[in-house]
Amino acid sequence: QVQLAESGGGLAQAGGSLRLSCTASGRTGSTYAMGWFRQAPGKEREFVAAISWSANNTYYIDSVKGRFAVSTDNAKNTVSLQMNSLKPEDTAVYYCVADSIHRPYIPTEPYEYYYWGQGTQVTVSS
Repeated sequence: QVQLAESGGGLAQAGGSLRLSCTASGRTGSTYAMGWFRQAPGKEREFVAAISWSANNTYYIDSVKGRFAVSTDNAKNTVSLQMNSLKPEDTAVYYCVADSIHRPYIPTEPYEYYYWGQGTQVTVSS
């Protein structure tokens, strides 16, 4: 079992920055990729960004490229999402996710992630 805990959400002004962190505990050696999804009110859950050590790469949804950056620590039990140049449309609940399957690519679908955090609210004001 792997438990994920997010932190760092809050309120930011448009153009500002926030840094989200996610710490994994339990059998963290069974994870091969970690990333972030988000869900805004009335919207479907969408992939944001992920980092994979099995694929040795990162991937971002087009709307956040150049603004967000995902990273992990050396132990690969913590993943962060640095969010810069925030926009009101970034407002959502952000979920940390972890993949337990060794894949040659970065997973971007919800069903490809077994472990999910409880989520942290990010609100960006105009």
